[in-house]
Order: sequence, then structure tokens, then C-alpha cells
Amino acid sequence: MGPTGPSGRFNVGEDCPVFDGLFPFCQASAGGSIGAAVKLNRGDADITVNWAGGLHHAKKGEASGFCYVNDIVLAILELLKFHRRVLYVDIDVHHGDGVEEAFFTTNRVMTCSFHKYGDFFPGTGHITDVGAGEGKHYALNVPLSDGIDDDTFRDLFQCIIKKVMEVYQPDVVVLQCGADSLAGDRLGCFNLSVKGHADCLRYLRSFNIPMMVLGGGGYTIRNVARCWCYETAVAVGVEPDNKLPYNDYYEYFGPDYNLHIQPRSVENLNSTKDLENIKSMILDHLSKIEHVPSTQFHDRPSDPEAPEQEEEDMDKRPPQRSRLWSGGAYESDTEDPDNMKTETNDLSASSVMKDESNDDS
Repeated sequence: MGPTGPSGRFNVGEDCPVFDGLFPFCQASAGGSIGAAVKLNRGDADITVNWAGGLHHAKKGEASGFCYVNDIVLAILELLKFHRRVLYVDIDVHHGDGVEEAFFTTNRVMTCSFHKYGDFFPGTGHITDVGAGEGKHYALNVPLSDGIDDDTFRDLFQCIIKKVMEVYQPDVVVLQCGADSLAGDRLGCFNLSVKGHADCLRYLRSFNIPMMVLGGGGYTIRNVARCWCYETAVAVGVEPDNKLPYNDYYEYFGPDYNLHIQPRSVENLNSTKDLENIKSMILDHLSKIEHVPSTQFHDRPSDPEAPEQEEEDMDKRPPQRSRLWSGGAYESDTEDPDNMKTETNDLSASSVMKDESNDDS
């Protein structure tokens, strides 16, 4: 479709196809994150979750990277009505460019993105990109190479976030938990386990600050489900059993039917020297910001009306559609990154977004 067609007119491209139900999808994603922000603002919860959110590539006037409406930006704008400072942390394998761009010139939002950098979408997020104007040094970028593992990522993440919390002292945290940073992801190139990924959430929760937890990328679907299931448990302080209970989607998780996955035997291309240089540069950026930046009083925009909610019976399972299972493992896609490498380079938006059951037919 050329630039004169709908894709050019509405600023959507090959990686953001127009599909039936697009607007309700955007409503659900953005509305869920705005609603999560309202609950934090009202003090109805100390942690809120929207796994349908986290679409961090969308821009004010452009869809990008499977992201049509940037629910994160909308949610943060809602949080700023009641909170002086918001910390946004992004552990998706791709740089959180849309969120960074939205708040590049303000010190009321600090963005901190841990991502693959190099010949990789979206191509932004260099360590020297630190913000501008009043927002200078309030955009932190942690560019990483292929194969980073749990221990390396945990050490780097906790070192940087500890200093961020000390210097910036946010009133609320927004965490984007893109699951494409897991080992074996179809598009990602990191080597994190589900527990290693969830350690970021666990560490941020230890500061006892109100938090919004959002989804994001993830292209090996069964591992996305594993990851966000476990991180929901971490958010509420529960440790689930590794063996999955039988459910309508049980066949997706064969042959072991476990919650957790094992990292790959791949080389970690992040050298100790490179990581120490990254730490040093990030800490240097933080040393240049105003300690606990102040905010001026201003008129607060009107609040959205809280929707009326029916009382929910938490002991009653929601109705589920019946599905038949033959008893065998369901080969939804290969998890061998070597076999996927050629295919991954040619993935189009339509092939990624297909139902996983057709992936390797």
C-alpha cells in the first residue's frame, strides 16, 4: 500500500497493519493503563497491572513497532496529575523510544530503558541520549549486546536502579515488562530466564513505592504467558508451583509443562569492561541532575470519572471455552534460536501476529 493509501494517510506502516477490531484493541490497551493510573491516584491499590499495555513505540502522530496508541504516555500523564515525579523503567529488548520522546524535555518523568542497541529496531537509545532542556540527564539509556544472562542483567539493573531511587526519589513507578528479552524469543536476543526477568519487578517492589506493571513485546507466545503469569504472582507476593495445572491451553507448554524455562547455551557478548563503562556513564549522568527535583504548583486537569464496578467473586473461575486436547505436546513453534535465525530476519508484521498454532505448519 503506497503512501497515498490508508497507511500513508494514518501514519501506520508495514509493522502496524490495519485490522478489523483495531480501535477496540487500542481502547482496551490504553483504557486499561489509564484506569490503572486512576486507581493509583485514588489510592485504591498500591500496585496495578495491565498486561495488554506497554506499547512503548507509538508516537503522538505515528504508529510504530506493533504499537498504535502509547498507553504508557497516557497513563503517565494521568499519574502526573497527582504525583510530582514518575519513574519509567523498560526491560523490553527494544528501546522504549516513544515514551522517552514524549518526556524528553521534562524532569518530572525519568525514563530508564535497558535494551539491545546496534543494528536493531528501533535504532535509538544510545547511552549519550540523555534528554534536553529541563529534562537533560533525566533520560537514561542502557545499551546492551546479545546474550545477556540473569546474573549480569540483575547486577547492572540493581546498581543503576538503586542510584536512581536515591537521587530521583519517584512518587510512583511504571515498569514495562516486555517479554521479548527472555531466552529463546523469536525476535529477541537476550538470554534471561523467567525468574531473572521477574527479579526486576521484585527489586522495584522492594522500595515499597506505588507501581504500575505493564506488558509489551514477546514473540514466543507460551513464554510470554509463563513470564507474565509468574510476574503477576511476584507482584502479589505469591510463589507458584513450577508444574503447570491442567488448563485449556495446557498443550502449548509441552513437553515439560513447566512454568519456568532454562536459559540457552549462548555467548554473553556483554564484557565486564563494557558493563563497567556503562555503569560509570549512567552514574555520571545521575550525578548531574538536581537531587529530588522540585515541581511548581499548577492547576490540575479534571479527573476522569471512576467507572462503576460490579463486585467480583474471586473464588469463582470465569467461564472458559471448551477445548479438546489429544494428550500430546503441541508444537506451536520451535524454541531453537539457531533454526529461527533466518526466519526471524524475514518476519513481517502479519507473520508475527498470526495465531501461534500456524507458526511451524
